[in-house]
Amino acid sequence: MFSVSLTDGDAKPGVEKALEKSEIVENKVQEASDALSVVNRALEAQVRERHVLEHQLATVTEQEEVARHAALHDALTGLPNRALFNDRLEHGLAQAKRHNWTMAVMFMDLNDFKIINDTYGHDVGDNVLQTIAGRLKENTRGDDTMSRYGGDEFLYLLLEIGNEQNVIFIAKKIIQAIQAPQEVSVADGSVSLTISASIGISVFPKDGTTAEALIKNADKAMYEAKRTKSGYAFAS
Repeated sequence: MFSVSLTDGDAKPGVEKALEKSEIVENKVQEASDALSVVNRALEAQVRERHVLEHQLATVTEQEEVARHAALHDALTGLPNRALFNDRLEHGLAQAKRHNWTMAVMFMDLNDFKIINDTYGHDVGDNVLQTIAGRLKENTRGDDTMSRYGGDEFLYLLLEIGNEQNVIFIAKKIIQAIQAPQEVSVADGSVSLTISASIGISVFPKDGTTAEALIKNADKAMYEAKRTKSGYAFAS
């Protein structure tokens, strides 16, 4: 506020008017400043509220992703589960029929895996499965799907295989990866385990044109590979 001291008779009409205008302007400036402060506080509150909402949205989105991943992947190995494998198999079949592609399904079983659980316990067995799952991931082609079917069984969907020689090469590569020795911790130290696998292979379209038929025939071929100890066997 302006403060001016004038003696009686000194104040002139022009000065008084100027002072009045100055005071009015000052009041308006103060009012505008107060109003701006109110607006700024409101904006700050809105920004804080927006940040809270964005954080809540990010949390909900992350929770949804975690839930979706859990619903479609095996909890122990992180591999796709049956539901996701079947979905990709159905999609692969539709693509193969449309584009006249050849594709294959491998049914894998670990030989004598029950002995590991019975001898060393299920914790060791789970560690073995996790190690093998990691090796299977490393040997899965980009567009293919490796899944844990259950227990010590795995399914592998191979898209656009070209010819059976390519499938044989992949089957041998997987068998070698699984058979590599692995050190596991046990109660009294550690032990080196070597595990073999049996693989059954069904090929679309000659071994089946549906997901059910391809899995069933690959399963049968796996038992043939296990019986003959050949490592792998084709359904046909």
